[in-house]
Amino acid sequence: MSAQTFGMNWDVRRGRVLVGAVAAVGFLAKMVLAANTRGPADVYFFSQFARHIEKVGPIRIYAHPMRGLPVYNHPPLAGWMLLGLDRIARLGIEFGTLIRTPACLADFAAALLVFEIVRRRQSVRIAVACGIGVTLSPVLIPASGYHGNTDSVAVTLALAAAWLLADRKSPLAAGVCAAVAVSIKFVPVVALPALAVAAWRGGRREFARFTAGLGSVLLVLWGPVLLTVPGALRANVLEYKGGNFRLWGIVKFADWLGFTNESIATLRGPGHFVVVLICVAAGVWPAWRRPDRLPLAVAVTLSVLLLLSTASGVQYLAWPVAALFAVGVWEGLAYSVLAGVLASWVYTIQKPTRWTYDQQVLGAYAWAALLLGIASGYRAIFAEHQAQPGGTAVPAPAPRAEQTPTSVN
Repeated sequence: MSAQTFGMNWDVRRGRVLVGAVAAVGFLAKMVLAANTRGPADVYFFSQFARHIEKVGPIRIYAHPMRGLPVYNHPPLAGWMLLGLDRIARLGIEFGTLIRTPACLADFAAALLVFEIVRRRQSVRIAVACGIGVTLSPVLIPASGYHGNTDSVAVTLALAAAWLLADRKSPLAAGVCAAVAVSIKFVPVVALPALAVAAWRGGRREFARFTAGLGSVLLVLWGPVLLTVPGALRANVLEYKGGNFRLWGIVKFADWLGFTNESIATLRGPGHFVVVLICVAAGVWPAWRRPDRLPLAVAVTLSVLLLLSTASGVQYLAWPVAALFAVGVWEGLAYSVLAGVLASWVYTIQKPTRWTYDQQVLGAYAWAALLLGIASGYRAIFAEHQAQPGGTAVPAPAPRAEQTPTSVN
C-alpha cells in the first residue's frame, strides 16, 4: 500500500470515527429529551394503537374500530414494532421513551450513511461536515427526540437501499432495505421506481436479486394483511392523503392566492396522485441516466415529495434533512436552519397542527431553501465530473452497455 493510499484510508477511517462519535452524542442527547418530555399527541396515539394491537393483533388492527383515535394509517411492520414496544414497556420502561427510540437510532445511522455517500463523491472533509450536519440538524432534534414518529426511520432506510445498491453493489440487501422502509412508513414508496430502474440498469442478475429481496419481504409483511383485510389496508394506508391542514407548500400557497375550497380539495384529492407521479418521475429520470448516482436520485425524490406535498405536518419536515446533506453541506444547512427554527417554534405551542401566520411565512422560506437544494441535487447528479475520496475530480463513469439488459435508442 502506497503512502498516499494509506493516508487517504486513514482520513476516511478518522472521518468515520469522528462522525460516529458526534452521532453517538447526538443520539444520547435525543434520548434524554425523549425520556424527559411527554411529546406531542402522536406519542399518546401510538400508545393507544399499541394497546389495541395487543388485543386484536397487527393484522386485524386496520379493520378494528378505535373510538377517539385517528385513523391507523401505518404500514404492517409498524404494527409489529408497536406490539414489541408495548411488551418491552411492561418491563418498566416508559412507552413514550420507547416510541421515540427508533427515530433517534435512525438519525444515528443516517449520519454515518450520509458520510459514506458523500465521501465517495466529494472530499472526506465535506463528508464529515455533512454527517455531523445530520446529527446537529435542528429539525431532527425535535422531530426524533420529541415527536418520535417513524418518518426518520423510513427515510434512512430508503437512502440505505440506494447506497447498498449503487455503492456497495448489494442488490439483495438493497431490496430488503427498501421493503422494510415502505413497511414502516409508506412515504418512501416514491423512491421504489428509481431503485428498480437503477437495478435494471445494472443487469438482469442485479435486477433479479433486488426484486427477490424486495418481493420476499413485502410478501411476508404485506401478504397476510392483504389476504385478511385488503379493503381497510387500502383505505387507511394506500389511499391516505394526510390531514386537512393548510400549513405548508403548494396547499398553503394556493390558500394565500385565494384558490377556492373546491380547487384546494381537488388538489388534495386527485391532485395528490399527480404529485406522487411527479415525485416518481423526479427520481426515475436521474436513476436511468446516472445509476451510479442513485443515492442522490433518491435524495432528490424524497425532497421533491415534501416540496409538492399536499399534506402538512411538522414531522414531515424531517423527510429531506439527510437527503439534502447527502447533496452537500450548504444545501442541508440552509434547509435545516430554517425548517429547524420552524419545528422548534411550532413544538412550543399547544397544537402543532395550528401554525401562526409568521410560522407559515417561515415555512415558505424553508420551502424555498428546499427548492434550491433540489436544484443543486440535480446539478450534482448530471455534473460531468464528480469528486472522489481525497477531493480529486474525475469523469463520472458511464453505465456499461453490456450491463444494460435492453438497448436504448
